[in-house]
Amino acid sequence: MRLDGPHAAAGCRGGAKSALQSRGFESDSGDALDTFLQQLINGLTLGSVYAIVALGYTMVYGIIQLINFAHGEVVMIGAMVAYSVIVALVGAKTGLPPLAIVLAGLVAAIPVCMGVGYALERVAYRPLRRAPRLAPLITAIGLSIVLQHVAMIVWTRNPLPYPQIVQSVSYHLTSSPSGATITNVQVAIIGGSLAIMAGLLLLVYRTKLGIAMRATAQNQEVAGLMGIDINKVISLTFVIGAALAAVAGVMVGSYYGIAHYQMGFVLGLKAFSAAVLGGIGNLGGAMLGGLLLGVIEALGAGYVGDLTNLCNLSGWSDALAKRCAEDQNLTLFGSNYQDVFAFLVLIAVLVFRPSGLLGERVSDRA
Repeated sequence: MRLDGPHAAAGCRGGAKSALQSRGFESDSGDALDTFLQQLINGLTLGSVYAIVALGYTMVYGIIQLINFAHGEVVMIGAMVAYSVIVALVGAKTGLPPLAIVLAGLVAAIPVCMGVGYALERVAYRPLRRAPRLAPLITAIGLSIVLQHVAMIVWTRNPLPYPQIVQSVSYHLTSSPSGATITNVQVAIIGGSLAIMAGLLLLVYRTKLGIAMRATAQNQEVAGLMGIDINKVISLTFVIGAALAAVAGVMVGSYYGIAHYQMGFVLGLKAFSAAVLGGIGNLGGAMLGGLLLGVIEALGAGYVGDLTNLCNLSGWSDALAKRCAEDQNLTLFGSNYQDVFAFLVLIAVLVFRPSGLLGERVSDRA
């Protein structure tokens, strides 16, 4: 079985979570407001994960103009390491609170991912820093494949079910008892993502390291002449991005309840698209692009069935009216086409605004 990211993972979690992610909230009352609110919450949750991963892409690109296509695999490694720790603690019956067990998995995943990020930069990317841009790009793709197969050897090729030890509690957003809800897990993901984004902005714009990063992004040679250790700054950028990837991996595994050695491929591709959508090399653009991409996917998945329902045109054809009498859901496209809408929007933005929604600001793109 192949798992290419959070969408495929949702299908392995079970009926409730899969339906929630793929088609959105469906109540017997058919309240349009509840449907919209539920899809919006789902989109913000997914978009928060995209934004965190996109920040890793955009930081590296802002510093050395490199698309690190192995970044998605760092997310996968974070999810896998956290899975191993959580399973070990649950199996050992330590008596720790569920939240403490998940945090222990996160604490273990962060340094491992940071080590992987540093190793990638030091061993693979640094020797190619002066090479033509095609060389590090191909190297990044190759490293992505290598990390996938290493994970397959260590954790097998089978999807690994995350222990659902944190009890999910739903909170109603409307007065309807069957209306739109938000869970404590979704609140944690959205709130945690916003806090991480704010912390990263403070790091980049309010610390000496941030000044060094922005100076390196603007001109490496001049920054070096001013006493900045260019190699150290670039390595720290990779390390910080890898730490963000570890957090995203634990979020995905905990929310969708599954991990797989190929889970980082499509997730990384979506996050990279989010960074391009907002403006590659722009921190604010990465955040905006990630949130927008998640919302677009969720709304597209929730409404594509209604928008392409041929029964809306049943008055034009007797044959179609007969078919619709038997099946009221005669649709052209289902929720599995949600990726198409996200990338169509991305293509449209790049056609009319190639630099992304917020553009690329050279002076502070780190």
